[in-house]
Amino acid sequence: MTDLLDHITAQIHANGPMRVDEYMATCLLHPTLGYYTTRNPLGVQGDFTTAPEISQMFGEMIGLCLAQTWLSQGAPKRFTLAELGPGRGTLMADILRATRNVPGFVDAAEVALVEASPKLRDTQATTLAGYKVSWADTADALPDQPLYLVANEFFDALPIRQFIRSADGWRERQIGVTDAALSFGLGPVLPQPALAARLDDTAEGDLIEDCAQIAPNMEAISTRIAAHGGAAIIIDYGDWRSLGDTFQALHAHEKTDPLTGPGTSDLTAHVDFEQLAAAAPPALHTRVTPQGVFLERLGITQRAQDLAKTMDGATLEAHIAAHRRLTHPSEMGNLFKVIGVYPPTQIPPPGLEP
Repeated sequence: MTDLLDHITAQIHANGPMRVDEYMATCLLHPTLGYYTTRNPLGVQGDFTTAPEISQMFGEMIGLCLAQTWLSQGAPKRFTLAELGPGRGTLMADILRATRNVPGFVDAAEVALVEASPKLRDTQATTLAGYKVSWADTADALPDQPLYLVANEFFDALPIRQFIRSADGWRERQIGVTDAALSFGLGPVLPQPALAARLDDTAEGDLIEDCAQIAPNMEAISTRIAAHGGAAIIIDYGDWRSLGDTFQALHAHEKTDPLTGPGTSDLTAHVDFEQLAAAAPPALHTRVTPQGVFLERLGITQRAQDLAKTMDGATLEAHIAAHRRLTHPSEMGNLFKVIGVYPPTQIPPPGLEP
């Protein structure tokens, strides 16, 4: 049986060097050999752990943030409660549990998960057993009604292109084959009108990344929120404006070479929050806020203290460590950022500023 390395090598021999976004898409989503289509990547036995898997407090804070936004917008009697890239369904389960005491919220919610992986859909169905859940392949397939949405570590897995500035213009980073192994190289200088603005803040040799799929995903979200109400909370690692090589692979919770063992590692890149913000109209977007600051504004420390009252020993130590991991600037607290999307006639979601 052909493995993914053989498949990619054959593609390159037939068609020439492969763009980074083509490589990422193939590695992650090939129908029979792709990373997300062949395995459950999360947790101790997987390759990475996301914030909802670290502590229930993360999902609780997000859920109450969305519920308060729903209340401030008049508590619409029917709305979509959606998540992009919901992993094992842990975050949505925590959101639903945390909001069940908000009168009317869960009853009015129509839960929709945007998920490409059949294996993860099966896991999500198990996690959310007891709730009526629908699945969509893309954000654009979500219903046209009020939308309250969370996307945690979704945009970092969207395929990126990489460009290096030369003396004569932009050259695209590509993947070829050298001595039977995959290797990076550079394409010719070609016009890149979309990168014209980056000539002002880059120098020769600088590398920038561009994600074409950010705009259509954001536009699908923002048009619904602007037209019908709701909000989106987007959490990911990255910052304002791309600069430098952030393309990386994770296998068994360790960084590895993204060109080694295609299809066996998670491939991601830091999210350019400027691109997210640029695609927010006709809705409004909040300031980009560090995850730790956002969670503290929502009251995570008080929640942590309340939960700690019933704990001792190793359980208490793990709880304290989880709170620190989510909020401390030297851990996830500053690396991860949050941006909110909300209607022009409304106030931002709690914890975020216009």
